[in-house]
Amino acid sequence: MHRRWPAPVAGDELRLQLDFLEFLRATAVNKLAGLPRSRAAATPLPASPRMSALGVVKHLTAVERWWLAIEAGGADLPSLWAGSPDPSWDLTPEDNPESVVAAYKAEWARVEKALRGLRPDDRTRRRSEFTVRWVVAHVVQETARHVGHLDVLRELADGEVGE
Repeated sequence: MHRRWPAPVAGDELRLQLDFLEFLRATAVNKLAGLPRSRAAATPLPASPRMSALGVVKHLTAVERWWLAIEAGGADLPSLWAGSPDPSWDLTPEDNPESVVAAYKAEWARVEKALRGLRPDDRTRRRSEFTVRWVVAHVVQETARHVGHLDVLRELADGEVGE
């Protein structure tokens, strides 16, 4: 997936944050590119036995649904991570790189619709406990952190490194 750095002279704070999120999303998707399901579903980290590359992207889908579509945008959608332990990391036999990426991209469209018309200082539509600025910054930092996990998982899967 093509990645584009945000404009270096940004005039709109929310657009800048969303552009960085778009860059990170593309990076996450690219980490799955070319991996067979067996390697994308592998859980090579003993301390994190549920963490696979596919699981990370499924979790990012759940993060965007909850924080951006539901909390910030007020969308009436089911959470993808209700339960303990968080089920968004779990894989089904049907999960593969193509289906997981398609679900992630579909969430982006829901998020765009849910955030339409919101400004950084607006309170979130679900509970009004957060500003839109805080929620978007939170999702950017969480996505960046998980892209780091994807870096490691991809290197362990087939040796590929880099952004």
